[in-house]
Amino acid sequence: MALASTESLKSELEVFDISYQDDSVLDKMLEQCLCNRIKTEDFLLEWVAYSTTKNGLALTMDNLEQFEHEVLNKKNKSKQSFRKEEIHNKTRDIHSLEELIKAEEEEDNLLDSYSTPAKGSQKRALTTPEHPHSKRSAALMASPGLLLSPASFSPSATPSQKYSQRGGKGEVVATFGAVQGTRWVGRKAPGVGVQVELLEGPEDSLCCSYQYMFQRLRDVRNVLTEKIEELGEDLRSHFKIEEFSPVSLPAQDSITVLGQVCCDSNGKLNAQSVLLEAGPEQGGQQVPVDLSELKEYSLIPGQVVVMEGMNTTGRKLVASKLYEGVPLPFYTPEIKKERDEEPLNVLVACGPYTPSDSLTFDPLLDLINVIIRDRPDVCLLLGPFVDSKHEQIEKAQVTETFEEIFSRCIKSIMDGTKSVGCHLVFVPSQRDIHHHFIYPQPPFTLPNPNKDQAQRVTLVPDPCTLLIDGVTFGLTSTDILPCAKNAVTLLKSGLCCSGTGSDRFSRILKHMLCQRSYYPLYPPVEEVNMDYEKFQSFGQMPVTPDILIIPSELRYFVKDVVNCVCVNPGRLTKGQVGGTYGRLLIQPSATSQDGKRVSPCLAAQVVKI
Repeated sequence: MALASTESLKSELEVFDISYQDDSVLDKMLEQCLCNRIKTEDFLLEWVAYSTTKNGLALTMDNLEQFEHEVLNKKNKSKQSFRKEEIHNKTRDIHSLEELIKAEEEEDNLLDSYSTPAKGSQKRALTTPEHPHSKRSAALMASPGLLLSPASFSPSATPSQKYSQRGGKGEVVATFGAVQGTRWVGRKAPGVGVQVELLEGPEDSLCCSYQYMFQRLRDVRNVLTEKIEELGEDLRSHFKIEEFSPVSLPAQDSITVLGQVCCDSNGKLNAQSVLLEAGPEQGGQQVPVDLSELKEYSLIPGQVVVMEGMNTTGRKLVASKLYEGVPLPFYTPEIKKERDEEPLNVLVACGPYTPSDSLTFDPLLDLINVIIRDRPDVCLLLGPFVDSKHEQIEKAQVTETFEEIFSRCIKSIMDGTKSVGCHLVFVPSQRDIHHHFIYPQPPFTLPNPNKDQAQRVTLVPDPCTLLIDGVTFGLTSTDILPCAKNAVTLLKSGLCCSGTGSDRFSRILKHMLCQRSYYPLYPPVEEVNMDYEKFQSFGQMPVTPDILIIPSELRYFVKDVVNCVCVNPGRLTKGQVGGTYGRLLIQPSATSQDGKRVSPCLAAQVVKI
């Protein structure tokens, strides 16, 4: 709240044309503002309302004291009583919960004392234990077998019948590469010698939480402008374009313009609603685009493109040629490692890890059993781990804090895979209710990790570019595919976008790679809380990744897009039934043949849990 001052009081009095006796009146008003924590404009509004009801009182010392007694003091009393009532309600809720638990424990003990054993051999010894525990507190005690017990999280949790009765366990539903005769097991000593690190290093990566909700519109504009200029310069040099013309300047000859695709409304982008917005160097204006002369096109809001065409009136650009973005080069290690005989086995899974009708972590326990069976070298586990969209989470039907549920979930994964020795990578999600709801999203934190955890666990932000034994992985848990599916413009009837396949997913993935961004859409959907200054620093692709992991609610797939293997492993649960996970075989030291690049991904599969 801005502090009141004599100058602000004077200016507000001039606005309302209110006269006063002398400066002592101003001092009294300033004192009342500060003592009652009222803004200057709010104080004047209260005074105008009060003086009007009193037939236009003059602004004097006596009237100000009367105003303080009749108006300001009553407002302060009402605020204090409201705060006391709120605190009392919270305290009462805590005490009532404790009394309820205590009453249930006494009821259990009372019923046990009146119970009659069925057989003499099953009689309970009437001895007092050295450390007595109630049944409820015993159920909450952590043990290796009960860490993910549903009773620990929700008093009414029961295993999901639909999940337990699911069919097709272990069925392979999508394949890529040479999968015939492939053994999906890790190396003989999994995790040993596997290097997992952020590509840009910890000093240039998002490694801790930050303050958000402070960005200004001009800061967003500056980020978008820099994006247009940077991609425009790369397009100009790649396609050997001399210069760009202003988008709204009338010209009788064909011109080449640079800009960002946007929609003329808040609806879905289509061929009739496309606008091209130029950067400040090209005038910074918007112009409608006629796409009827283009043979093929695929556009999304926020895409930076170069167009050739005619703009005779300055009010509409008739595009005749479209230049899309150019992907970044792939990562080239400075020191080439010797080729390993055995490929690297990488497992990928994305939450939620519970069925939608229960807080049981049975799907996660099944995934841990898969890890123990296949012994992968690296496990990439993406959130949400405590899903904010879960029905029982939304209704607050849990007996522990969200942080405690998450900590127990992570501990179960680390303890359950300790014998395997695989490297664990945890990626947060904006659906993780206990974590920061912002994009880019900082990594999770583990309190007081031991030596084994520090060596086996890597906590990364969303999004990030990971380097695993010289192979780059692009990771993001933010689902862009449904948003882009509704926003992308259709190709002309009967035509396909050459080089990207005929399906819509391939075109969206190509946009991500060519725009060099993990989230190329602008504006973002309402579910994505974007911080553009951090997004400019940590949300862009430093290189074209060898493998792009992009989980989605939509159907799983494995696709090769501009030599990048894009994997949607699906989610581990789909509603009340089981979902899918992914696994990949990686050859870190793959060499090129005949001058062509060979993907380090030898094979990939999507498997039902």
